[in-house]
Amino acid sequence: MKFLKRALPIVLAVCLLASLGAVSAIDAGETRTVIGADLTDDQIKTVYKTFGIERGSVKELTVTNKDERQYLSGVISDEQIGTKSISCISIEVLDAGKGMTVDTSHITYCTSQMYISALAGITDAKITVTAPFDVSGTAALTGVYKAYEDITGTKLDETAKAVSSQELATTAELAQAIGDYDSVEIVNELKLILNETKDMTDAELRAKIKEIAAEYDVTLTDDQMTQLVNLCRSLEKLDTNALLSKVHAVQDTLKQLAGAKDKIASFTGKVKDVITAIGDFFDRVIALFRK
Repeated sequence: MKFLKRALPIVLAVCLLASLGAVSAIDAGETRTVIGADLTDDQIKTVYKTFGIERGSVKELTVTNKDERQYLSGVISDEQIGTKSISCISIEVLDAGKGMTVDTSHITYCTSQMYISALAGITDAKITVTAPFDVSGTAALTGVYKAYEDITGTKLDETAKAVSSQELATTAELAQAIGDYDSVEIVNELKLILNETKDMTDAELRAKIKEIAAEYDVTLTDDQMTQLVNLCRSLEKLDTNALLSKVHAVQDTLKQLAGAKDKIASFTGKVKDVITAIGDFFDRVIALFRK
């Protein structure tokens, strides 16, 4: 049953993506770089060398510390955001079916999963994140939004971007304490019952979160419980009915996925993290394109 719960966001979002022509029509080969505004020319040359791209051959965007604070302030600590934008990201759209790859260097806080999750609606891409020295990676995370909007020509909903940032930050902070996989699984479990949590008091919601965490043999602190309660309240503002209405239409697919459980369980931990991340950013498509 747990497997079906984890697979559900992936399958339901795939059904929704089929109706979003603007997203599925992105041409393979579309590439954007987003460069931290506080890099020197020599540092930018180093970054492009890591990307394996000649500067000027692809469209370049810039991310500032002001941009970072617009999206991340209040959900990621000021210490992690810092006062300068240093980290950079390259995103190349690949042919359908190629999946997502993420290479990071000199990134100390943001995880590969966070960059994948933020790249809503693009399911096949090569992502490279780097900096000339060790930094948190929040500039590059903000750069994902800029690159996505420029590649797709779609302006992302500001409220949904704020909720997205909150989710990424909450998941990242939990991951440091309980592990990346468990943190994502707990958040995903909560997403599936948002229509129920809307009618819960904060005390009832905390009890439910404790129950879900226990399924993964995880004990959460009071502060972590509060973070998850706040995240649920933000996610409840999004359209969850669009997600749940697809359940009956995909029962056969869910059964097929359940039958593949043993095969998936044999994958490495890294691959499992990527699969979970794909479900996470697919979920976000529903939020970003809600009506």
